[in-house]
Amino acid sequence: MARDPRYDILFEPVKIGPVTAPNRFYQVPHCNVLGHARPRAEAANRAVKAEGGWGVICTQEVEIHPSAELAPYVEGRLWDERDIPQHRLMTDAVHEHGALAGIELVYNGFHASNLYSRIAPMAPSATPVHAVQPIQARAMNKRDIANLRRWYVQAARRARKAGYDIIYVYAGHDMTILQHFLKPQYNQRSDEYGGSLENRVRLTREVLLEVKEAVGHESAVAFRFATDELMGSHGLQAESEGRDVVGMLAEIPDLWDVNISDWGNDSSTARFEPNEGYQEPYTAFVKTLTSKPVVGVGRFTSADAMLSQIRRGVLDLIGAARPSIADPFLPRKIDEGRIDEIRECIGCNICVAQDMLSAPIRCTQNPTQGEEWKQNWHPERIDAAASDDAVLVVGAGPAGLECALQLANRGYSVTLAEATERLGGRVSRECELPGLSSYARVRDYRENLLRQKTNVEIYLDNRLSAQDVVDLEIAHVLVATGASWRADGVGRQHHFPIDGIEAIEVLTPDDVLAGAQARGRVLIYDDDHYLMGGAIAELYREQGHEVCLLTPASIVSAWTENTLEQAKIQQRLLALGVELAVSLELVSVGAGEATVANVYAGDRQQKIAFDSLVMVTSRVSRDELYQELIAFEDRFKSLRAIGDCHAPGTVAAAVYDGHSAARYLEVDADPYAPLYVREIPQI
Repeated sequence: MARDPRYDILFEPVKIGPVTAPNRFYQVPHCNVLGHARPRAEAANRAVKAEGGWGVICTQEVEIHPSAELAPYVEGRLWDERDIPQHRLMTDAVHEHGALAGIELVYNGFHASNLYSRIAPMAPSATPVHAVQPIQARAMNKRDIANLRRWYVQAARRARKAGYDIIYVYAGHDMTILQHFLKPQYNQRSDEYGGSLENRVRLTREVLLEVKEAVGHESAVAFRFATDELMGSHGLQAESEGRDVVGMLAEIPDLWDVNISDWGNDSSTARFEPNEGYQEPYTAFVKTLTSKPVVGVGRFTSADAMLSQIRRGVLDLIGAARPSIADPFLPRKIDEGRIDEIRECIGCNICVAQDMLSAPIRCTQNPTQGEEWKQNWHPERIDAAASDDAVLVVGAGPAGLECALQLANRGYSVTLAEATERLGGRVSRECELPGLSSYARVRDYRENLLRQKTNVEIYLDNRLSAQDVVDLEIAHVLVATGASWRADGVGRQHHFPIDGIEAIEVLTPDDVLAGAQARGRVLIYDDDHYLMGGAIAELYREQGHEVCLLTPASIVSAWTENTLEQAKIQQRLLALGVELAVSLELVSVGAGEATVANVYAGDRQQKIAFDSLVMVTSRVSRDELYQELIAFEDRFKSLRAIGDCHAPGTVAAAVYDGHSAARYLEVDADPYAPLYVREIPQI
């Protein structure tokens, strides 16, 4: 298929200082927790995007000096010449596919706790470090400022030597020393670097000019700047100081990379920013103040939304982090007229959570993410079938759909049997909860492609017994029958059923998602700590119920701190009038009343009245079919439980397990072998 001519403008080259991007698709800097610890994996991860058509591929933030290092987080490092060969792996891999390579140099200031170097962090003025650590940053003196300018120039020269075409100066996400100097709440200096905005901009101006002088004849110099912090007068605002900063520096950088702060706003989930281009109100003014190209983000997955940004003069380059993770081949699919094959980002921030947990990147939509080097997985290619055998996949949730699709891509004849009347399993139910509609994309992407496959037969409303499966005489059987929520309260806090719970009516998330109506005052016990408890509270509150969300954690939806949503979830629930009962565990229940205790002082107990009780604690695999089939295992060439049927987890975990099962079907190898593929430092 050929590209729709309407999108030709997206494939025009863009001159950025002394270099030229081959098109307008720009993978902005983003973390992947591969970085300096896993340079081969880093290079492979970025190279796949270059192969997929992104014209510019950038690193994550790259530390320029050990006095601001991010341990335990694994980002990039360019402390000295010894780091250059690692970076060469990435630039060479990106250049091989005709893309430009960009590096985001950073000095994190008091955002870095320096847990590895043990050097006292530095800030514009003395202050506690950003993290909750018993560490304080000291105020920088003039010698420190001179050193910082020198370190930036030295790092820029090393970056040029490593082959980078675009070199960043970074002032965003409330993470960098240059942004800290810009903000009066952090900068209380009385010298020429403090006070007026002109003084607070001084250091950024000096660094930009000195980096340009050092490398600007060969590499473009980009400035990444957060125009607004969404804090009103308590932070930078696009309509005032944000605009003024752009005006002061307008023609200095070769490229403006603009976004909003902090990271939770820039990378907001689809639950809180459902629309593409949601940053436009805060960044659209930048092009009116500079002649230099501008790149911005907004979780763009639609070619039409991208086209609109260019035609209306909002952006010159379409920036993407999460959409490039979900589909590294997004540009190529637009170019080849395969828009319906784009694997759209769902805005869940599982990728962000991995960075927060200092673990290699993963993605709900793209299970190959982070596995490009370790397992040699490619998002668009997969090994051909090892035989002419047929395969049966039982269950069409996220694991079953992904498994069936990849088996079909390998060339197997696939039968997909689903017990209900629709595909999607859990995502078809969970996407109906408030704010979670984007999860339907997990189903829609796979269903669309599966229904085009001539080697796939789909049977809905088809609940198979063990004997049915045996009678089909299909060689390979993968069971993806999902999991069910427990009603007895067993979870993280309680390893035995809650006292009295067997004598009362209890709702689980499965009941809620099936349309169960609550009565009166609803008590939700959330010992899961992810999205479900808060989403159900929101659902029932919107239906007019009085709702109390009870959790043994000290905050609601505690794990969503990793997806940058926790504060927003708690704020929304409070705004809706949901009663939040934190640090309390459920001790026992009776008719209309729960006894709860403080998790830190169990003798402090109280009663909470309810008319309906919802238990959100843990899940159990629906593996009855699989267990029955084990008795017939000799009738199959292979039998395997996958996804939540194997072990309940996130949607991302289910998709990954389904993908892995398809990749390794009929592959005679140790299933743990990929874990031994490691990047080991030489001694």
